Amino acid sequence: MKVTLQNLTKKFPARGKKSQGEVIAVNHFDFVIPDGKLIGLLGPSGCGKSTALNLLCGLLKPTEGRIFFGDEDVTDLPPEKREVGMVFQNYALYPHLTVMQNILFPLQNLKGAQKLSKAEMDQRARDAAKLVQIGELMDRKPGELSGGQQQRVAIARALVKMPRILLMDEPLSNLDARLRLQTREEIRRIQRKTQITTVFVTHDQEEAMSISDLIVVMKDGVVQQIGKPQEVYDDPHNLFVASFLGTPPINLFHGRIESGRVYVGDVPILEQPALPDQEITVGVRPEGFVPKEDGAFGCTLKGVEVMGRDVSVVFTHPACVAAAGRAIVSAQSQLPSGQNQVRFDFIPEKIRLFHGITEERIR
Repeated sequence: MKVTLQNLTKKFPARGKKSQGEVIAVNHFDFVIPDGKLIGLLGPSGCGKSTALNLLCGLLKPTEGRIFFGDEDVTDLPPEKREVGMVFQNYALYPHLTVMQNILFPLQNLKGAQKLSKAEMDQRARDAAKLVQIGELMDRKPGELSGGQQQRVAIARALVKMPRILLMDEPLSNLDARLRLQTREEIRRIQRKTQITTVFVTHDQEEAMSISDLIVVMKDGVVQQIGKPQEVYDDPHNLFVASFLGTPPINLFHGRIESGRVYVGDVPILEQPALPDQEITVGVRPEGFVPKEDGAFGCTLKGVEVMGRDVSVVFTHPACVAAAGRAIVSAQSQLPSGQNQVRFDFIPEKIRLFHGITEERIR
C-alpha cells in the first residue's frame, strides 16, 4: 500500500505561562512511502517522529495537510477504520490473557462483513504466530515470556488482521543489545515475507540503517533528508544529518578554505581550488583516518580501545569541535606505543565540508 503525506503539519497549543505561541511538532511533511517498503523514521527525542506516526494511525488529527493510503484520503477516518497495525514501545499486551488470546483480540472485535468464524480466527492467529516463530508459546501468559518473545506476540497481534500499513514505535528500546540485534533481523524478515508497507520509528540510527529501505531524518519537526541509508550516510545534506548518522559519530573540526586549500589549524588537508575563502566546519568520518608516522595531521593521543577486528583511537586536537575525536583503524595498524602523540593522513572520500554559518553541505 502506497502512503502519501501532503503538507502534513501538527501544531500543539503552548503549555505554561512562559510559553508563547504554538509548538509545531511536525512541520510541512511531504513524502510518498512506496508500496511494500520499510521506512525508518529517525531523529532525536522530540523531533516529531512519534507524532508523525500517530497522525498516520489516526490517534492525532493533523492541523494541516492530507494523508492518503493508495488513492483513498484517510485524513478524517478514525483509527479503527484505517486498517493499520500498531506495535508500541511497551508491547501493550493483556497480562491476564494467553498469547493465543492476545493475538486473537483484534479479530474478535471485527464487525459486519469483516467478521470471521471461530475457526478462521484460530487459523489466522496460528498463522501469525508461526510467522513470528512463537507457535509453541500459545498457552503462556505475557509474564512467562522474555522481552523478545513479548515483542513477537505484539507483532503477531498487529499482523493478524492483515493491516494495510504496519506502524512500529520504538519497538526494540526495551530489549538488551544482543536481543535487539536478533529482533530487528526478525522484523526485517517478517516485513520482506509479508510485503506490508511498514514505518519504523527509532532514535537509534544503527537500528534504522540496518533494516530500512529508506530513512527519513527529522529535526524539530522538519524533515532534513530522505534516502537510502548508505546514500544518506555517504552524502549528508547538512551538518545535523552528518552528525546524527554514524557510530562513532563524525569528527568535526573548525576549519577554513584559503587560496583553494582546506585547512584544519595550520595543516592543509584537501585541495579545493573552486571554492572561495571562508570559515567552514570540516567533518571526517572515523574510518577516514590513516595512521602514519609522518602523517600531516598531528594529534594528542588520549587512549586506544581494542574492539577485536578494529581499534578505536581517541585523540584531541585544538581544532576539534568536541572534547575529543575518534578514529577507527584496523587492528593490524601500527600505532605508537608509549607516546602521547599520533599522526594521521586522511582519506579524501571520507571528508565532508559544511558552511560555517548555515551548516549546509558544501559540494
